Amino acid sequence: MIVTILAGWPGLLIGLGGVGVTMLVTAKTHRGTIVERSRRRRRWKARVAAGTDAFEPYDVAAWDQAEQAVRMAKGRTQKWEAQRTLAAMRANPDGADGMGWLECGRGVPGIQWHAPIGERGYLAVTFSVTGQLRGIESTSVMTRAAEGWGAFLASRAVPSVLVEDVQTMTRVLPADTALQEFWVLNSLDADAPADAIKSYEEVLARTGDGAMVQRHFITVKWPLSSAFYDAARKYGEGRDGWRGLMREEIASAHRGLTEARMGQVDVLSARQVTAVMLHQQNPSRPIDYVADVHPSRLGARSHDEFSAHVVEGIDPLTGEPVEWWHRTAKITADALATAPRTQLWALDLLIGRDVQFIRSVSFHIHLVPAGEAKAAAQRDLVRDQAEAISKSEAGSVDLDETGTAMSASKRRRMDLRAGTGHHGAAWVGYVTISTRSRDELARASRQLEETCATGLGIEYLDWQDSFEAAASGTTWPIGRGITAHDSSFSARVYRALAGKSEKEAIS
Repeated sequence: MIVTILAGWPGLLIGLGGVGVTMLVTAKTHRGTIVERSRRRRRWKARVAAGTDAFEPYDVAAWDQAEQAVRMAKGRTQKWEAQRTLAAMRANPDGADGMGWLECGRGVPGIQWHAPIGERGYLAVTFSVTGQLRGIESTSVMTRAAEGWGAFLASRAVPSVLVEDVQTMTRVLPADTALQEFWVLNSLDADAPADAIKSYEEVLARTGDGAMVQRHFITVKWPLSSAFYDAARKYGEGRDGWRGLMREEIASAHRGLTEARMGQVDVLSARQVTAVMLHQQNPSRPIDYVADVHPSRLGARSHDEFSAHVVEGIDPLTGEPVEWWHRTAKITADALATAPRTQLWALDLLIGRDVQFIRSVSFHIHLVPAGEAKAAAQRDLVRDQAEAISKSEAGSVDLDETGTAMSASKRRRMDLRAGTGHHGAAWVGYVTISTRSRDELARASRQLEETCATGLGIEYLDWQDSFEAAASGTTWPIGRGITAHDSSFSARVYRALAGKSEKEAIS
């Protein structure tokens, strides 16, 4: 009896100690958990050892030289350096790994073809839009704009539609007065006095000083699923069928965005998409500069630090070398403070004067059919009600979190009731900031955290340290950054029962 008691107490203490250690290493803080920080350090060491912390655009002659250097290397250090140089040379940067083109001709919509490692392939097309709101608008205009965007997403969430994800990306950059200067150059009176010319130059300088403008892009994704292959066969064999189907899909998406009051809607060509990506890596390049762009060269020479993606490029206007430092943060629903929000909740991040640095703000939306979304809302409501009952029976005080979550679950369930036409969605957001130096990047990171915490109700930003080069791709207009939402078992069975369309059917 005494031996059993003595043996039981050490086991109990060990068990309690294990529980305590587990809670400590998995406790969520504004800098992540201890486990996550350890994983990031291990990942960074592995990248440095493998040489994947640098990127050099692939070149045949340079590749041959690097291979020869590996063969001729003597000694462990020299061979390691030669292998790092070879590993850094890749066709695509980390943020666009596995990206190619189904259609990349001049003057035609650029159809991206993605086959990322470990993920399902998809096609994507990017549209540029001028936006729904112009200056100061009434509440009714903003409401109609939100309803129009919601209708666009809902119309593409039904199971029969091939679209699965939609990405919105806003590029915030300093105002460019080049068009005004060009107008002055062609319209200025040759006899105009020098004081008048100088006065206009001062107007342009004051107008552009500290001003930031926004460029908006929407990327629509079509997963390469059995449903896509089946639909494409109606338009032709092989890739010709894909292109025929995509022409119809692109036209449909264009009409949908126009009806959603997105302003002027234009579909980007492959060169235009590549120009946007190169501009985001090297903001010294104008965003619309396509003179030296080829769709097969998507990346600029760069290297990574633990908390930064550093791009080395050339200013095409001056020919001088430039260096840009980028850092990306992830925004999830768990990081948001529990509170009601309007459609303008992210306004401080887009136009706030406290964040005077170049940035890209991207949100990825995974569309969920109403049946699956309603089932998920019902499960959330049952869980929240059970938690509330449990707290009440235990005599603990509810600090409004459970009640707020329960009311949100009820609203979602009411929104998804039959006849509303609403569907569900899962989302994730990313912000990439760009500066010219390490010190500026550190200051911009702190300013972004403060703005998000005070203006947007984002309690913490999940900085994508240790793989910043790949994280930069989450804010490029290519649909990277969100994985397919796990469907319920019943939804998978329902889709399996739907099967393919009959061979004799028209559609």
